[in-house]
Amino acid sequence: VQLQASGGGLVQSGASLRLSCEVSVSGRTLHGYHVAWLRQAPGKEREFVAVLKWSGGATSYADSVKGRFTISRDIAKSLVYLQMNSLKPEDTAVYYCAAAYGLISTTRTRADVYDYTGQGTQVTVSS
Repeated sequence: VQLQASGGGLVQSGASLRLSCEVSVSGRTLHGYHVAWLRQAPGKEREFVAVLKWSGGATSYADSVKGRFTISRDIAKSLVYLQMNSLKPEDTAVYYCAAAYGLISTTRTRADVYDYTGQGTQVTVSS
């Protein structure tokens, strides 16, 4: 599985950003995969942000971003987006796109279950 994230930047508190992740799987479709956004702030562990099940589009969010962030997908383009609104300084982190196959609902909100992670994109929110 290959993942390529983009769209990060420096914004002010309250602004919006949209991250994109291009997902590709060699020799198979994305059916059965979960694609997630994780983030890691300086000095902190990587944490779960949001996840989308490719088949059916079911989503889950971390409590810290619920109501502000939206994860979505473009099936034709194999892209996963993270729309981030009302950004706060505490959202500052490197954001990673990640994927795993065959997750169950009780584990998909854990950052450590994702077998594939792409390079990150920096999001910095100034106060």
